[in-house]
Amino acid sequence: MNSGDTAFMLISAALVFFMTPGLAFFYGGLVRRKNVVNTMMACVAMMGLAIVMWTLFGYSLAFGGNHGGVIGDLRWFGLNGVGMDVGPYADNIPHLVFCAFQMMFAVITPALLTGALVGRMRFKALFLFVTLWSIVVYYPLAHMVWGEGGFLASIGSIDFAGGNVVHISSGVSALVMAIILGRRRGYEHTVYRVHNIPFVVLGATMLWFGWFGFNAGSALAADGLAAHAFMTSGIASATAMLVWMLLDVIKDKHPTLVGASTGLVIGLVAITPGAGFVPMWASFIIGGLVSPICYFGVAFIKKKLKIDDALDAFGCHGLGGLWGGIATGIFGMTSINDVAQWNGLAFGETRLFVAQLMGIVVTIAVAVVGTLICAGIVSLITPLRVSERDEQIGLDITQHGENAYPSFNGLDQ
Repeated sequence: MNSGDTAFMLISAALVFFMTPGLAFFYGGLVRRKNVVNTMMACVAMMGLAIVMWTLFGYSLAFGGNHGGVIGDLRWFGLNGVGMDVGPYADNIPHLVFCAFQMMFAVITPALLTGALVGRMRFKALFLFVTLWSIVVYYPLAHMVWGEGGFLASIGSIDFAGGNVVHISSGVSALVMAIILGRRRGYEHTVYRVHNIPFVVLGATMLWFGWFGFNAGSALAADGLAAHAFMTSGIASATAMLVWMLLDVIKDKHPTLVGASTGLVIGLVAITPGAGFVPMWASFIIGGLVSPICYFGVAFIKKKLKIDDALDAFGCHGLGGLWGGIATGIFGMTSINDVAQWNGLAFGETRLFVAQLMGIVVTIAVAVVGTLICAGIVSLITPLRVSERDEQIGLDITQHGENAYPSFNGLDQ
């Protein structure tokens, strides 16, 4: 056991936890004033719900034992047997530290998908949906990718810090739920303005700060691999931000602060699965290409498909995660991290690329089927969508009895 690694991992876990409040500010700044409290509450509630579920049974289902490469069991229910000694996943840190680090991923993942649903989903329904979704989608995917005997790991698919487990799963589920709920009323005739740009920037930079723990911490040690993941993350994010700014200039003749904030976030999304597998130069390519992929992908989803992915959860996290997983299959190198069994397509080998595609297909299938199951169960208990009157008034008042700006008397209610 190594005290330096333990300290590093505890700090990384705290950084990942900090990302969820950052997401609350990021999402909260993007919505209309009448839905700010509801949007932020969706993220804050996950901080309580996910931690309680994880410590009771989530960690055990994701990492305890193995059944068919798909799910664990309840051997560590209530963290029984998870203590201060080393565990099966790292021999340099206490088992509890590994559990705590992974817990923070379970917190932010369901919070990500809420961005597609703002302004129209009952909070009760959302709470129940996320509870079921964590069990049906997140825990099995975490086991398949990172758990002992996990199916996706066994076929050679790699995911350093959550491209499949976190971003593709939440992004695809967000898209499915956006389709199920339908568009916000008056969607085609209403201009949805960003109500608080400083909130957006605050949230995006909090996410960037926390993401260094998210990716570097996934090395599970304060070593060179952590430093490598730290740098690839910074490079990809910065590159994506600059490219998004350029796209704004080409399209609208000026860069935007919201665009720059969005760009830096999707750069982090794209590099997440390959942060500890791809060479430094590849992070420029990964970050540089994810911006046009998401920039035009968002436009296609909203304008052509007419899907109301309110805050572009799929357009950014889903598409960004898909590109990141594919890019890992192109640029991954065994010499950087021998968890990768083969080199990527760019180095003349095909097996890693094929394994990545298989992993992505399985992740999408689990997310789609799991989301449909969870939404179907919740709809039997409570309506998924608020009434037309509640939607017009705003979910802050109707769902929580609170108003983010009680003195505001403007038109954007």
